[in-house]
Amino acid sequence: MLVEEIMTRAVVSVDADASVLDACMLYKVKKVGCLVVVSGEACVGIVTERDLIERTLCQRRDPERTTVRMIMSSGVKTVHALETTERALQVMAEFHIKKLPVVKDGRIVGIVTVTDIAEARSDLSRRFIESWVKPQWRD
Repeated sequence: MLVEEIMTRAVVSVDADASVLDACMLYKVKKVGCLVVVSGEACVGIVTERDLIERTLCQRRDPERTTVRMIMSSGVKTVHALETTERALQVMAEFHIKKLPVVKDGRIVGIVTVTDIAEARSDLSRRFIESWVKPQWRD
């Protein structure tokens, strides 16, 4: 099964120079698990709720003056839309992540999560959780 068959196509993105408060408001409106951070058309990071809490609130940063770029996870790993779900799981396991932006022709076309794969391929998700990542999860 290919990643493009199970990915979520409606990717919610936020500009790297937007304020953390703007990112929080986007979370509130869109009700997603993460925001893909862009600069122009390039994917430069990802922001999760955990990032917003730990890197802003817990560090007592002002969400109106702190930019998304300052708190995002950079060095984002991606997967090509035509890769297999097995390959996506390998990347997730190797880097201990649960969400992967999906690229095609040099641009973000979707996002795939462990949950997406678990729903589509329960055989893979069981092996993944049992042997690769369960004790090492992080957002």
